[in-house]
This record gives sequence, C-alpha cells and structure tokens, in this order.
Amino acid sequence: MLARAALAAIIATAPSAHSRVVSADPVGYTPHVLDGIVNSITLVGRTVVVGGSFSEVADASRKHTYTRANLFAFDLLTGRILRYFTPRVEGPVHSLAPGDGGTVYVGGDFSAISGTRARSLARLSLFDGSPVRDFSPRVAGGMVTTLARRGSQLYAGGDFTRPRLALARLDATSGAADPKFAITPGAPLTPKVKVHALALTADRLAVDGTFTTLNGLSRPQLGLVDVRGGGAKVADWRTEGYASKCMAEFRSYVRGLDFSPDGTYFVVVTTGGPVRGKNLCDSVARFETFSSGQRIKPSWINKTGGDSLYAVAATGAAVYVGGHQRWQNNPLGHDSAGRGAVPREGIAAIHPRTGMALSWNPGRERGIGVKAFLAHGDGLLVGSDTTRLGREYHARIGMFPLP
Repeated sequence: MLARAALAAIIATAPSAHSRVVSADPVGYTPHVLDGIVNSITLVGRTVVVGGSFSEVADASRKHTYTRANLFAFDLLTGRILRYFTPRVEGPVHSLAPGDGGTVYVGGDFSAISGTRARSLARLSLFDGSPVRDFSPRVAGGMVTTLARRGSQLYAGGDFTRPRLALARLDATSGAADPKFAITPGAPLTPKVKVHALALTADRLAVDGTFTTLNGLSRPQLGLVDVRGGGAKVADWRTEGYASKCMAEFRSYVRGLDFSPDGTYFVVVTTGGPVRGKNLCDSVARFETFSSGQRIKPSWINKTGGDSLYAVAATGAAVYVGGHQRWQNNPLGHDSAGRGAVPREGIAAIHPRTGMALSWNPGRERGIGVKAFLAHGDGLLVGSDTTRLGREYHARIGMFPLP
C-alpha cells in the first residue's frame, strides 16, 4: 500500500485530466463499506461523498465501525470519515453531484432523508447532513439514476415522470425545472423509459438509456443534446451501434458513459451477454463528440467476450472500465478467451487512441462489478460490491493514486 505522503497536498483544478496512468497499488487509508454496494462517488472540495445501498462503514484500520444509511463522506487526503455527516437516506442512492457552499446533490430511490420528506432527489449540507430546504425539485413517479451538474444547471435522469419524463434540467439552487429544456426520451425498449447515464460538457449532454428516440428523432439507446448557451436541441449525431439486439434478457444494454477531459470524444460501456458479431454487446467504444450524421461509427471498440461493463472514466491518459469482466481485447470470445484476449479481472485501462488494453492490471474481485469511478487530480476512486482491489482488502471502495 502507498502511504499518504505519496499524494500531492493540493488537489488539481482539472479534476479528471491525467497525464499518466494511475498506480496499480491502491492507497492504504481509504475507509471500507462493510455491506451492500457502492453506486456513486463525488468530490466536494476535498470531501469524498459515497452513495449506494449499505448500512455500515469502517475506518481504514477496521478498528472503528459506524452506522451509515446508504450515504457517507470522508476526507480525500486522510481517509478520515466525517463523524457529523450522518443522514439517514431511506432507500438506495444511485447518483451524486457536487454542490456549492459545502453541499451535495443526492439522487436515488428514496422517499425521505432523516425523517424529512425527500423524494428521489435532495441537496444536503456536508456539515451535518441536513437537507437544504430551499432546494425543492418536485421529482415524482420514479427514481433518479444519474446526475450531472455544470454551474447553475443540474441535469437529472431516471425513470421519473415529473417534472419531465425521465430527463430534466433543474435550477441548481431552487430545483425548479427549466422550461427551456424540453428533450423527451421515447419509444423505450422496456415497459418504462429510463435514462441510465448522463455526461456533460459546456457544449454537449450525452444521454443513454432504454429509449430509442429523443424528441421523436431516432436515437437508439444513445444521443447527444446541444446545450450551448443554455439551449437544448437534439444534436445531429446518431449511431446505429446500439440498434441491434443482444441476448433476449437484455432489452436495453447501454450503461455508463464519460467525456474525455477536453470534451472531444466520449466513451460508452455496455452489458448484453456473449453475442458474437458486429454488435456492441459487452463492449467499450469511443465516439467523436463533434461528428455529425445518421450513421456514426465508433472510432474503436474493445470487447470483453461476454462479461458486462457498467462504469467508465476517461482521463486523457487512459480510459478505465469496470464491471465483472475477465478479459479485454476479446472480440472472438464467447464466455471464453478468444485469440488475442488479455486477462483483466474486474477492471482495466484502455489506450484512448488505439482502443487496446494497456498493461495496467491491478485486478479486483469481480462480483456484480464496478459501479462507480471518480477520476480526480490525485488519482482514481473505485466503487463496487466486493472487498478485494489491487490484491488487497479494500471493501467496496478504494483509490489508485497517480504515481
């Protein structure tokens, strides 16, 4: 394990841009989540906020255990658990986003926080975990699965029906729905339309989910929205990559996505099952943000050969992918290692230009898989449902530092 002194004392201002690949040796001072699963991680200043479905956490030494209901926070540089941030979230947390003034946005499938009514979306103070009362988003009819914030705007996606269907842009202070944002996902592959993931730059909002249309325009499971100047228009960007079917039990299979630090490309990961062919089941694929047209193809594709990927982080130096995969570089695999496959248990780094797996190979216990990455100026935080990361005990959360 690397010591605390190996980390820089100053957090970089560009939180996801890295000039090199992170170390394969996790730091030794992150806390442990003792049950359940971590679904989301965000950073507010130097405070790491962790959300999921769990009830207990412990400090790095495992000498002290704390009750925490689906949400807790710790100091990025020391691993110290915040003792007074103890909100009781009455349901799983699926997504987090940083707020101003020492606050955090919390999205999930809950009805109350610490006895205060809060349906699916809330803003909490990091000082004591109390809800910010001026924030009133009025989400109803379903859960919030993903959040993305930039300045005064907060985007929310899920399977809710109000204030808009499955996708909304809210005022980050009041929670009021922005009437200028009227992008509606439709024609879902599942009984209910659901947005799985969002990623955001100053120019574009990337959206994936069970939909096949955005505002009536064909966008099978993935689309881009032009949000320049506070506007909202479906971009002239469409791929047929996710129009084909995977295994029958995966009606919709696109999961995580992330923009590169400069916003010029984005990367998408999927589930879907071991299906051979040109489809994008169980894959990671790069797309160019400012391409245009109706048949845009990936710049590259890297397949696992039949294992799901759920999370992705593009840092410039690497594209990190996580799930419960056994291999990468495996287009010929069918729940097996095909010619050219390389072992990558549960986590991998992909070259951002070539699309081939890098030599970085710390390994992790597979389980359900990685559900959360957070790239920041000092490294990469990883959240999952298992206890082994980099061949060490790091229960459900850990961090690979920049060397």
